[in-house]
Amino acid sequence: MATMRWSPAWTSWPLLLALACGGESVATTDATTGEVDTDADTDTGEDEPTPVFVDWDDAALELILRRGEDVLLRFPGDALQLGEVDAVSDALSYDPVFSEPDAWRSVIGASAGDDASAVVDRTLEYEGGARARLRVFESAPGRFRVTLTPDSGDGLAYFRLRPITAADEGYYGLGEYFDSPEHRGRVRALQLEADGALESGYNEAHVPVPFLTGTRGWGLYVASDYPAVFDVAAAAQDRVAATFGTGPASGDGLEFHLFAADHPLDVTRHYYEVTGYPRKPAPWALGPWIWRDENDDQAQVEADLAMIRALDLATSAIWIDRPYASAVNTFDFEPARFPSPQAMIDLARAQGFQVALWHSPYVDADDPAAAELRAVAEDAGYFPPKTALLTSSWDEPVDFTNPDAYAWWKGQVEKYTAMGIAGFKLDYGEDVTVGFAGARTPWEFADGSSERTMHKGYARRYHEVYAETLPEGGGFLLCRAGAAGDQVNASVIWPGDLDANMARHGEKVNDDGDLYTAVGGLPAAVVAGLSLGPSGFPLFASDTGGYRHSPPDRETFTRWFEYTALTPVMQIGTSTNDVAWEFTADNGFDDETLAWYREYTRLHLRLFPYAWTLIERLAGDGRPILRPLGLAFPELGAHPPDTYMFGDALLVAPVIDHGARARDVHFPPGRWIDWFTLEVIDAGEGGLVRSVDAPLEKLPLYLAEGQLVPLLRPTVDTLAPTDAPDTVDSYAVDPGVLYARALLSADGAAATLFDGAALQLEVVDGGIVVTTTEGAVFRHGVQLELLDFGAPPSAVLEGAAALPEVADPEALEDQAAGWAHASGALHLKVGAGSRTITIAR
Repeated sequence: MATMRWSPAWTSWPLLLALACGGESVATTDATTGEVDTDADTDTGEDEPTPVFVDWDDAALELILRRGEDVLLRFPGDALQLGEVDAVSDALSYDPVFSEPDAWRSVIGASAGDDASAVVDRTLEYEGGARARLRVFESAPGRFRVTLTPDSGDGLAYFRLRPITAADEGYYGLGEYFDSPEHRGRVRALQLEADGALESGYNEAHVPVPFLTGTRGWGLYVASDYPAVFDVAAAAQDRVAATFGTGPASGDGLEFHLFAADHPLDVTRHYYEVTGYPRKPAPWALGPWIWRDENDDQAQVEADLAMIRALDLATSAIWIDRPYASAVNTFDFEPARFPSPQAMIDLARAQGFQVALWHSPYVDADDPAAAELRAVAEDAGYFPPKTALLTSSWDEPVDFTNPDAYAWWKGQVEKYTAMGIAGFKLDYGEDVTVGFAGARTPWEFADGSSERTMHKGYARRYHEVYAETLPEGGGFLLCRAGAAGDQVNASVIWPGDLDANMARHGEKVNDDGDLYTAVGGLPAAVVAGLSLGPSGFPLFASDTGGYRHSPPDRETFTRWFEYTALTPVMQIGTSTNDVAWEFTADNGFDDETLAWYREYTRLHLRLFPYAWTLIERLAGDGRPILRPLGLAFPELGAHPPDTYMFGDALLVAPVIDHGARARDVHFPPGRWIDWFTLEVIDAGEGGLVRSVDAPLEKLPLYLAEGQLVPLLRPTVDTLAPTDAPDTVDSYAVDPGVLYARALLSADGAAATLFDGAALQLEVVDGGIVVTTTEGAVFRHGVQLELLDFGAPPSAVLEGAAALPEVADPEALEDQAAGWAHASGALHLKVGAGSRTITIAR
């Protein structure tokens, strides 16, 4: 075990006293990034970003993206291609999965244009005589908008971008996928497609996003909803090919954006600047959620609320899945089963639970209970003028491009929000497919759009209606589908119906004679979350335990809640209603499982100040919250699909193999400490791969050297308000003392929270200076745990006064201030307000 030591340096005692008593300021904090500058007088604490340029090389006929002297992307003549066909047919979808042009035309010449506002303006000459105008506009440092507009769309049906990249870099983004968050060597369809190999029957592309990031720090976003395919270094190891089937709209051209940053994690901010920053859920939405796939009745819901509190299970919210209404989307509660829904909602809220409902964009044409509402919608023309293949059980979806239909549906939803419903699980809404096997499945909408773009655009309109109904302080939308830019509506993505096991995506499974090709279970959930973060959807929540082929067995459920505890949003439920406190022969749960579940849901809840700070920082840095290891540390050259950074401080390596009690972990450079055992692993300057123990009850979770993780107190039950603060411990009622854990480096550690509260730990000769700054929320003091501290300190002082020492860290709970030393860790508690403490070695 590597342990950090400081030799007593009593000659530095005057310096420690000066710092403790209000000497020179040792730090300033950047309110946007949360980074602490330890030399504020001479250094801003931020490096200037490397300048980024887009150039056109007339001799080589190529567009070039550069960061300083480094060439990130090159678009030669065969990288800005037009796809020609003999004749554009309205019967074809021009889905590039199924079709391609009769000829791809490349650039053979260029002449300068006269647009002074553009950094590049060229008229491109193509093989076969076609011409197109290429213009590049600098939107901001590191961000460029590019338009490629042909003189005529006659005979054109496709565009293809084929930039040359590095032959060894990794690629992230493109939306939600289940096999790998890194795409090298893969061909990705960016729309739902039939896939007879998978049990679901389609390719599971619920959230396609034409935005790709390379690990050398560039981004390519194509602003098009037309059907697309990305070949990611599959046909050629140094090329990405993005093909869009624009069909009859080809004359409008193609718009795309080029981004660059010094670190690939910073590329996502440019994407947000173009498409919009993510919608934040309400803070309470980060607490654990519990749901049943089918609630029996109001009595069962109320019994669950009571059981959760009686068993001391940290939970902030529930949602009620269908069926609860008289029929699908009748905007009521079925009276026989839910006789007093307002009383039920009020009871939940009083006990510290917020309540959400399952919903979808349909009115059932076959259920008599929905007949009146259906007649209103039909008479008013609230459905699309033309529909094609329908994939739900409730007929066509509402046409939200019709302003009257939009307003009508919003008014219906507000019947629920007026009762106190604070969020919705938004299912389905994916009927609008681009076609089938290359033929159109033609739709028409009130605004004149068709399925050519609404196969992606429908999700945005559908989610926008509900986003506008949420409480002013924020709510919760859990969305199954999405598209580029939909992060402004969709708070959280969930991946639909994953398998309730540990199967990988596409794995052949024999479940007691039930043979199927898996959509994927826990491994697919981990991959999906890591693919969405760099795609502009920072919040993800899989069904903890899975859905298909439920129930999950004891091991699957345990490994799944260990994983979701270390994500920003933790929602728990299966298709067989496997709540943790109901033990059955099928699920194998027991008291030991329940105890583990209690521990991990509490850990998730306690991590709220850390997770919410990362969410608030999105508006400043745009960095994904869950960061694939290969994107966070591109210098490693490794892209494990099951290891990630949760923010800057936490390395998470979920166990995703059934029966495994150890796993290999890729450790980036530096020192890391096991969150549970406090074992220190020194990965050196180059990082290392090491096998670590992972018994069933233990998640491989590590805190990085030089990082500090803020936490809530250990007893908190909920993030939501409560009317019973004497029995339900609520952060919303009393944020309480701020807890924190840190592993010091030679440079100390620091954190600034979402409310302005700050902790800084500076290593100086002879000891450590701890500075706490009161925030708008956390104003009741700090309890800090310094891990791998070594021997006890010789003194702990505030000003010139010694803080009292106690024998047991738990005794600090009853102290206004003090310290304790146990198991090589120093526990320090300081009072309210802004404080400076010195720890002498």
